Order: sequence, then structure tokens, then C-alpha cells
Amino acid sequence: MTRLRVHHVTQYNYRRPIGFGEHRLMFRPRISHDQRLISSSLSISPVPSDLFWVHDAFNNSIAVARFGETSDHLRFETAVVLEHSPLIGLHYRTEDGARHWPFEYDEEDIPDLMPSMQRQYSDGGMTEAWARKFINPNGPTNTAGLLEAMTHAIHDDFNYARRTNPGTQTPEMTLYSLSGTCRDYALLMMEAVRSLGFAARFVTGYIYVPTRDGAELLGGGATHAWVQVYLPGAGWVEFDPTNGIIGNRDLIRVGVTRTPRQAIPLWGTHTGTRMDFLGMDVQVNVTTLSDGADPDPRPEG
Repeated sequence: MTRLRVHHVTQYNYRRPIGFGEHRLMFRPRISHDQRLISSSLSISPVPSDLFWVHDAFNNSIAVARFGETSDHLRFETAVVLEHSPLIGLHYRTEDGARHWPFEYDEEDIPDLMPSMQRQYSDGGMTEAWARKFINPNGPTNTAGLLEAMTHAIHDDFNYARRTNPGTQTPEMTLYSLSGTCRDYALLMMEAVRSLGFAARFVTGYIYVPTRDGAELLGGGATHAWVQVYLPGAGWVEFDPTNGIIGNRDLIRVGVTRTPRQAIPLWGTHTGTRMDFLGMDVQVNVTTLSDGADPDPRPEG
């Protein structure tokens, strides 16, 4: 296991003191067999009048903050330490019946998987036509090979383009432009594999950029997004088309949802006008902790 520390700061600045409505934060990593939370802290300025935690429909941890005073800024700072067990490459165990595409999910699983199998965008078959390029026309299509090829194709053939405007562009726009952000690439791959009958989910979280060995991964310095595909016998497997990563290596899972709209790390309202908004600063640092280092545990709130 590797111990990682995530330090995430988001600050909004305003021209004058304004009021704030409810804000919802999706920052806390999901606890699982491959990542164990050691400590977590959350600091908010101005101090909220009420702060509590809930689980959403996907069992993600959501912090809900409500405010009773005005301010010319709004700052959220979180620090998390966790143990992370990397699963590198195509190291998963698919049942024999699912080793080749197409295959059928077990009847007992279909009611639970069906929401993750349904397409969200209608584009005249453009995404499905692109997805079918990865099917072997001369014989059986290896399931792992199909998903691996699609992951690497997005990484190799598309241009990563960071943008500041909110939202996720449609798969059709990503295919036309051959460019996008990590959220755009995750949505494209999710819709592409769904068009082939796979169950897939959208994942938001963080990525560790191992600068110590000279590697450069896209998506560092901010939140990151990728996709999970359900494979019988292996369960939900991670695919990061932005970086060509298969498995959970360097990926810290925070939220898992059916659509990108349900995986917004931070959202809320304020009473000011558009002219009052001066800008937003986001900083995310993911670093390793050496054995024996103080994880800096602090209470949440």
C-alpha cells in the first residue's frame, strides 16, 4: 500500500460581501478494499452556520454547508490521508463467458446494472459507430482488448484541452473536435461502451502525478475524472482514457455516479450578481507520505 495525502483548496472571490446559499461538497474519498481513509479534515471560510454529512443515492459522502453571514470570499480547504493499493494494468479476472464480446450479464445483476447501461445522449449513432471500430471484424472480439484499445485510442488520438468554463461537452462534440478534458473523455468512453451493451459509471476523484520518476499525467492540479466498466467476475474496473491507465494506479476514487452532472465536486448558490464574481482559484496537490510520517489527523468540521 502507498500512503497518499490530498490537499485541495477552492476559493471564490467577490467584489463585495455577498450572501451564500447551500453548498454541497464531494471531496471525501470512498472507502474500499483498495483505498483506506486514515484522516480527513475540512475547513470553510466564512464559517458555515450549519455543516453536516449525507450519503447520496450512490453512497458517496457529501458535506452540506449552510451560511448565515456575508463575505467577499468563500474558501473550502480539505486535507485527506489514505492508504492506496494500486492495481496495475489488465489485472482483473473476468468470467469465461465474458472474455469475448458480446456477452450477457447475469439476470440477477441486470436490474441493478440497467441504469448504468442506458445511453444519455442521442447523436444519430455517431458514438456507437466510433465504438464499433474497436470490434474485430474477422472473429471473436476479446473484451479486455476492446476496452484497452478504446482507452488508449482516446489517450493517443485526442488532444487534452483544459478549459475553465463549467460542464461537460457531449460525446459528439468530443468526437468532432478530437479534444476535451478528462470529464469529456470519461463521458465519451462511458457512452461508447454503453452503446455496445456494457454497464459503465462516471468517476470523479484525484490523480497522483508521480513526478519523482519523471512521469507526466494529465489532470493533476485539479480534480480528475475517469470511467468504470462492469465485467462479470471482475466487478467495476477503472479505465482512465485521459492517461491511458487501466486499473486504479494513481487514481483516488471520490464519487461514482450514473452521469457527470451528478459528480460535481462542489456546487452551490450565492446572492450576488455575475458582476460581483472576480474569479475562482483551485489547487490540488497529491503527494506520498513516507513510513512514519505524521498524517496530520484533524477532526472534520
